[in-house]
Amino acid sequence: MMHSLQNYFLVAMPTLNDSVFERSLIYVCEHNEKGAMGIVLNVELDIDICQLLTQMKLGNSSFMLSGKPVMSGGPVNTDRGFVLHTPMNGFHASLSITDELMMTSSLDILSTLGTSAEPKNYMIALGYAGWEPGQLEQEILDNVWLTIPASSEIIFNTPVADRWLAASKSIGIDIWQIAPEAGHA
Repeated sequence: MMHSLQNYFLVAMPTLNDSVFERSLIYVCEHNEKGAMGIVLNVELDIDICQLLTQMKLGNSSFMLSGKPVMSGGPVNTDRGFVLHTPMNGFHASLSITDELMMTSSLDILSTLGTSAEPKNYMIALGYAGWEPGQLEQEILDNVWLTIPASSEIIFNTPVADRWLAASKSIGIDIWQIAPEAGHA
């Protein structure tokens, strides 16, 4: 029986020298027998939320949104947006991940941003990271990822540049001191 990694972080090991995932922190939104889907939490795009909404002609390009980054959620479907947010009902295409976190992929949530109707905490990402059945499990066995229970504090309140280290430190590990080889008993 497979252990689901939904609501876990994948912390890229220092030995991962992949240009897409090097030093990345990924939040696993879904993990089941069909594969896994996650959002990279620590790679900013060269666009803020205000600019994104203006480009999408949504009209609510509030000054409050200026400077709030849009993340590169991963290399798959980079033209598709995802919003990780604190729970709030009323949005189409929302997935409740935990009691503290939801993911919404519909446009209706974007119209609330910068208004009193927006979720308490949120993060927008374009694209996602995806794994075929068994692929993520093999990558973990190959010592590509450190798995850590997720924390809303790191997602919403830790500066983007600090998230990768903060995740490993949250369980008392200095990721730079981890041996590059994995042991399997």
